[in-house]
Amino acid sequence: MGGMFASEQNPPAPGRRIFGVGTCVERLKSLADCGDVASLRSALRELCTEFGKVTRMDVLTLAEAERRRALCFLRLESTAQEQQLMSTLRASRFGDEVLIVVDLRQPAL
Repeated sequence: MGGMFASEQNPPAPGRRIFGVGTCVERLKSLADCGDVASLRSALRELCTEFGKVTRMDVLTLAEAERRRALCFLRLESTAQEQQLMSTLRASRFGDEVLIVVDLRQPAL
């Protein structure tokens, strides 16, 4: 069985977060564990599959006063899908794109 939910036939790898489970706060917090932009893009794409196909994604990272953030700009196939994503994940709109801000964890020294 494919998709975002684990099944008995296809259990997640140890320590892997299942994005379809948990509150929106838990879902977004799980993105903070991504160590680089590539893994964040992959995790975000997986999270968004619940709402529809991601047609565009741009991720910008910022570092300010010992704080790291990622600004994730998304487009889905339809406005209705974007509205559902925004409602569920408490995202906002920036121009024509959906904006999800992720507070990233500081790398361990």
